[in-house]
Amino acid sequence: MADWGYTCENGPATWIEKFPEARGARQSPVDIDTSRISSGGSAPPLNMKYSVNHPRSVVNPGYCWRVDENGYHSELRGGPLGKDVYKLEQWHCHWGAKNGEGSEHTVDGRAFSGELHFVHWNTSKYNSFSEAAGQPDGLAVLGVFLMAGSKNEELDKVIRLLPFVTHKNDKVTLSDPLDPLKLLPPPKGYWTYPGSLTTPPCTESVTWILFKQPIQVSADQLASMRKLKCGEASCGVEAMELLYNYRPTLPLGNRDLRDFGGN
Repeated sequence: MADWGYTCENGPATWIEKFPEARGARQSPVDIDTSRISSGGSAPPLNMKYSVNHPRSVVNPGYCWRVDENGYHSELRGGPLGKDVYKLEQWHCHWGAKNGEGSEHTVDGRAFSGELHFVHWNTSKYNSFSEAAGQPDGLAVLGVFLMAGSKNEELDKVIRLLPFVTHKNDKVTLSDPLDPLKLLPPPKGYWTYPGSLTTPPCTESVTWILFKQPIQVSADQLASMRKLKCGEASCGVEAMELLYNYRPTLPLGNRDLRDFGGN
């Protein structure tokens, strides 16, 4: 059995046994309780630049689908990140067994059908992703809620490759041009708070930036995600379908949850 996953035997409730940091006071995800939010004031706008035309890898690490950016040029700065420049390392998705569940963060208790995470690392202070991942200001993750609705053409460039990464450790090259900016809603408004990775080792190194406005994906696209397997092809029955892969929300505690602009 894998060290961790989302089954009864190795799911989120068991992670604290093997990953001590999962017990911390800065864990993610959380419920965005809008009655507890403080205004972020007039921070500089978020500034994002991503390369479109470069090869990307689509991978099944056993608990999601993930797109590896292979170190090509990208830039995230502004907002709660100040002057530091962050670079996109990878992005991946969380989802549920049915529409209306699957997002890791919730808003006033409401879940969405999925959540994209764009994982960036601080190149202004650290020399590698692995170094940054261990530091309190090392990572910045853009979170985008997925809502069942119309087909998302940009995301479909990844979805249509999922049959080629059905099993754990499967990998395929995404050769079509893809623009991550087209997967982000207009940055009219977002919430931000200090948190952690939502998967082991649950390191408390993330500045979370959660867009208020969800993007739409089709029911068929969500169904394609649920066909992925969390085991290798050689595992037979053990290669069970990855029907859900989200960590339940955890207490916000005394952390500052801030609101920046827009609805």
